[in-house]
Amino acid sequence: MAVRKMCCLPGDLVLRQKAKRVPTVDGSIRRLIDDMVATMQQQGGVGLAAPQIGVSLRVVVIQLPDEEPFALVNPEIVKRSGEREVVEGCLSVPGYAGDIRRSVSVTVKGWDRWGKPVRIKATGLQAQALEHELDHLNGVLFVDHVESPDRLRRVGTEAQAEGM
Repeated sequence: MAVRKMCCLPGDLVLRQKAKRVPTVDGSIRRLIDDMVATMQQQGGVGLAAPQIGVSLRVVVIQLPDEEPFALVNPEIVKRSGEREVVEGCLSVPGYAGDIRRSVSVTVKGWDRWGKPVRIKATGLQAQALEHELDHLNGVLFVDHVESPDRLRRVGTEAQAEGM
């Protein structure tokens, strides 16, 4: 596992591109997943999408506090319900947090690290992290969801929200 360089705004254009589908899960994708987990953990994040380390593929990793990390390849949200306001930050937009709206729960389908189909029903922070990381796969950042400039603010390293 290798920690990779993070892509950040404003300069890394890969963050604004739609990531490509993964045709098959093989050793190179599993190595990418391992590198993503190492990078996410080193950065103190809850989730990471492949474009955040410069790889334009539809792969995300999530690790909630006190839980094991998991990966999703070619994830898609198939159901959303409810809405809540959350404070969100992003490892690729360092120093900022904003108030945005996210679903209360989501159902996501995709493949696991072995290429097997999975379906996840998530609520709370896990749902928020999944929506956030799947946004990255479509070139969307949390700042795009901020409704007005007064809902976005500068934050210190310790205060950065959730670290997605």
